[in-house]
Amino acid sequence: MSTAKKFAGQTAIYGISTIAGRVLSFFLTPVYTRAYSAKVYGVFGNLYSYASMLNALLAFGMETTFFRYLNKRPDDKQLIYNNSFGAVLTISVIFFLLTFPFAHFITGWIRIDSSTPFAEYILYTKYFIGILIVDALCVIPFAKIRADGRPGRYSLIKFLNVVIFVSLNLFFIYGLPFVIKHNLPYTGWISSWYKQGWLGYVFMSNLITSIITLFMLMPELLKLRPTFSKALFLEMLIYSWPVLIANFSYLINENLDKILLGKLLPVNDSATQVGIYTACAKISIFLSIFVNAFRLGAEPFFFSHAKNKNATQTYARIMNYFVIAVCMIFVSLVANIELLKYFIKGKDAAQAAVYWSGIKVIPVLLFGYVSLGIYMNLSVWYKLTDQTKYGLYISGAGALVTIVLNVIFIPSYGYIASAWISLIAYSSMMILSYVWGQKNYPIPYNLKKNLTYIIISAVLVYLSFSVFKRNIFIGNGLLILFALGAFYNEQKELKAIFSR
Repeated sequence: MSTAKKFAGQTAIYGISTIAGRVLSFFLTPVYTRAYSAKVYGVFGNLYSYASMLNALLAFGMETTFFRYLNKRPDDKQLIYNNSFGAVLTISVIFFLLTFPFAHFITGWIRIDSSTPFAEYILYTKYFIGILIVDALCVIPFAKIRADGRPGRYSLIKFLNVVIFVSLNLFFIYGLPFVIKHNLPYTGWISSWYKQGWLGYVFMSNLITSIITLFMLMPELLKLRPTFSKALFLEMLIYSWPVLIANFSYLINENLDKILLGKLLPVNDSATQVGIYTACAKISIFLSIFVNAFRLGAEPFFFSHAKNKNATQTYARIMNYFVIAVCMIFVSLVANIELLKYFIKGKDAAQAAVYWSGIKVIPVLLFGYVSLGIYMNLSVWYKLTDQTKYGLYISGAGALVTIVLNVIFIPSYGYIASAWISLIAYSSMMILSYVWGQKNYPIPYNLKKNLTYIIISAVLVYLSFSVFKRNIFIGNGLLILFALGAFYNEQKELKAIFSR
């Protein structure tokens, strides 16, 4: 089997489970936007933004470090596994001691909706502390499954995770109200504690799901041994902390805008603005799915393939097809935005109008994800050369752009500014990574071809969204033209790959 086919196969397995899981999760968006007003959904988006950033802190970059050291020291696999998990466990314990006893004070700082009772907000905070810790403990066992070349087991657990989460949400939002409405058995008991429209059930569902997932990873947890190497541990931390900062900086770019919207906009409007922005950003999930599926398959593949003499040519070829794929998804999502918008429709016309008022940011957010995906592909150079400090510099620069520009422009332009700043930050990271990468670990990327695809896709999106006013037939016609042009341009290369 050719290297390209092997990579495509691994990515496809991870991708199918990721797509299936994310699509199931995506179908919760219309559930949420119908069950909760934009203001309440803003609380949801704000809290999950904090959680996403803290996830990186607790994982401490150990996932990437784990893969790197398995490749670097193949004879110490068990020790590397023990040390990696031990680091995450230690950080999780410290995090619990510094947060749970002070949930009252933390809640006072993160709260953006004064209409939600403070006691309920404190409970939300405690749920998230639990979710973060349990999810952190799952990181290294999941990485071990990937490193052992068991994408089927990885995919099954991830898929079940989403199925359980979705099922619990539907149970709390629709199932229990149905029981009460039709006076089914246990109605009296359920009515004594059930709160119609309470957002906390979403967070409770997440915590229960995370705990069940940890139990599903028990076979990997039982393989841990109480062996520890101080020297190796310190060496891994030195490699890992720039990865941590880089990951944290990336998550600042991804989530800080929602937090700053809650802080910088007027208190009577901030939660609603966050809710609109969060809901519209969900439309971009399909491009995000592809980027994440690529990362899951690419990271272990890039490390294992690094010693091959034709490694750089392989990385360049992967980039070519990655760019075509993300650009095609970009064009297709915008072409069908008039259909996709119904996934964020509220319970009535008035609520739908509130959510749909933010649709104009979707093409900008999608273009940002194109840049982010290319950056993730480009980042292979500093991981393979143990120069993770560059990941820190690049993501740090993106985070600085995100923080400074959002603080300046959010008070005047709201979430519109956040969308454009997201694109600027990811584009800056992409350019910096390319420039530094070519100096430190040259990879023969076809820059002219890749830029051509990116520019053409951006022009087609502009025509589809702005000039032809989101006409679904014209938009899909432009998509077909793009696909035919890409196939014509790449047909010789594709035949060469699949004939091997």
